[in-house]
Amino acid sequence: MEPVAVLGGTFDPVHYGHLRFADDARRALGLSEVRLVPARDPPHREGPAASAADRLAMLRLGAAEFPGLAIDERELARPGKSYTVLTLEELRGEDPARPLLLLVGADAFRGLPTWHRWREIFALAHVVVVARPGVALAADLPEPLAAEWHARRTGDPAALLSAPAGAIYEARVSPQPISATVIRAQLARGPAGRAAVDGLLPRDVLTYIDRHRLYSPPTDAT
Repeated sequence: MEPVAVLGGTFDPVHYGHLRFADDARRALGLSEVRLVPARDPPHREGPAASAADRLAMLRLGAAEFPGLAIDERELARPGKSYTVLTLEELRGEDPARPLLLLVGADAFRGLPTWHRWREIFALAHVVVVARPGVALAADLPEPLAAEWHARRTGDPAALLSAPAGAIYEARVSPQPISATVIRAQLARGPAGRAAVDGLLPRDVLTYIDRHRLYSPPTDAT
């Protein structure tokens, strides 16, 4: 039984850092699909600059370049904060026996103890940490997370198939140093910034941003 693998985010806007991260992890784990889960109301940052409808439209355009990526819209439909543990509970309820993989970057993993009901995540899913090559992931983990790391870490990807949840696995993929924050800031600069983001996100996504005047300079509204 193939696991269900999910990658959450605001995708504001979606860019190649998100898409290649998900696709590289999919290939590294030998999966046919990774689900991208856009957040409606992210709990760890200010609200997205683009609307949920625009972010979903851009995500659909971006994911179309990667046949192994699908979109799960459940967090956009659910009111309240988009807590990951609630999404995992829903997925676990749909199939109690199927392995469930939560993909997170190394930085997000380090912040796991700040997440809502974070310890319960391990009862619902395996956590696959996508680390940067050459970075010692275990170094300087906060104490509660370090204990989970040492108790749950496995180097055997087969462990992700032998149980529905509970392991921490470190996957190594190519680094993708692209930031949505930087992209938004560049787009807010106008034409000069627009040129700087070329190639950082799919052409169809950039066309959508231009057409709908997303992340435009503040002076455009005057």
